[in-house]
Amino acid sequence: MSAEGPALPPDWRRGAWPEPSAPSVPPVDAGLGRPSPPATGPVARPGGSAARFLLGVVASGLLAAAIILGALYLAPPGAFRVLSAPPQATPAASLPAPAPAAPPPRAAARSAPAELLAPLDEAVARLYEEIGPAVVNITTTAYAYDLFRFSVVPQQGSGSGFLFDDQGHIATNDHVVRDATQLEVTFSDGTRLAGRLVGRDSATDLAVVQVDLPAGLHPRPIVLADSSAVRVGQYAIAIGNPFGFERTITTGVISSVGRTLRTQEGRLMRGVLQTDAAINPGNSGGPLLNARGEAVGINTMIFSPSGGSVGVGFATASNAARRWLPELVAKGHASHPWIGFDAVPLTPALASALRLNTSDGLLVASVPPGSPAAQAGLRGGNRQVRVGNQRVIVGGDVVTAVDGRKLTDPDALDAYLDDNRNVGDTVHVDYLRDGQAASTDVRVGERPG
Repeated sequence: MSAEGPALPPDWRRGAWPEPSAPSVPPVDAGLGRPSPPATGPVARPGGSAARFLLGVVASGLLAAAIILGALYLAPPGAFRVLSAPPQATPAASLPAPAPAAPPPRAAARSAPAELLAPLDEAVARLYEEIGPAVVNITTTAYAYDLFRFSVVPQQGSGSGFLFDDQGHIATNDHVVRDATQLEVTFSDGTRLAGRLVGRDSATDLAVVQVDLPAGLHPRPIVLADSSAVRVGQYAIAIGNPFGFERTITTGVISSVGRTLRTQEGRLMRGVLQTDAAINPGNSGGPLLNARGEAVGINTMIFSPSGGSVGVGFATASNAARRWLPELVAKGHASHPWIGFDAVPLTPALASALRLNTSDGLLVASVPPGSPAAQAGLRGGNRQVRVGNQRVIVGGDVVTAVDGRKLTDPDALDAYLDDNRNVGDTVHVDYLRDGQAASTDVRVGERPG
């Protein structure tokens, strides 16, 4: 037989196989011991089909191996992953206990808000329970003459306040008690006591009302904190009586610090705190608390086109209360320092028009007789001129510095005196007169009411 087997009959494709017959033995090549090829038909190449078959098997094996290796490279099973460092053998006794399985993400998300808010809920509730009894409602009664009825009729208002010592002294706003002839203070347990005005200060909108605390009624006073340490974003809590709804608590944050507001009398209130805790009419005089239950401010006013809270409320800083409340208790009024002259800021345009050799300072317009400045020899203006669209009194001294501090406007002078000097202190004043530099010492007096 040849490598290709016996020759097929020419009509095998049609299924016409011949009848079986006796096998015939093909001739054998005597030299090689292999069957000789048939005498007729195509000549077969020895080993050609086997080589192609083997080549196909090898190629298929290489392709399969390449596919398997590629899959293992792209997504290796855990047992074949490359480690950053070879693992070290660890005795079985020293192996740590298996960590507890983490909760499913959805279950953790459901429990997180309650876990986070529960302490805050408890803290605010406890603060209200502990601090709330020191916050009071102040009802005021004023009498006005009614021209239509030809009689005097009472007019009532209300505000808030809080105890700041154990002597029955209550801090509130000046505008709460202004013009009031009767004051009634209501505590959280319903106790009503007659109040009396001890002192008031319109410049800071602060006032003190006192009551005689009966036996058994001694709420813990609220501590006045250091407002210079207050930071924007810290928690802010307001307790008061908005619209007559007593003992109301609202929360928010400190929105800003160091605001400057102008009072109805035209004086500037400096260092005012801004908060988004809801403050409404009736909250005036109540405390603005930090998370420790200390008063960082006294709620005083809001900015509101509608008349209600829009998240922009203001509180007098507690450091202002710490400075002036003791004076209100002791003297009935606040002694604001004053050196006794009225002035306008000196601008470059004004300095050029007046041919002055400086463009910084305060142009003294008037010096009231008998004032500290008058006693020190400072001189005011003597004539009026028009500079642009402004009328200015000129001819007076130009104050360039107080205690070595350069001044740009009268409010800066008031701020320096309020924060750094007391009545009776002496300040050093540098000034220009007729273009010549001079200086004098001024004994600080008390600003007229």
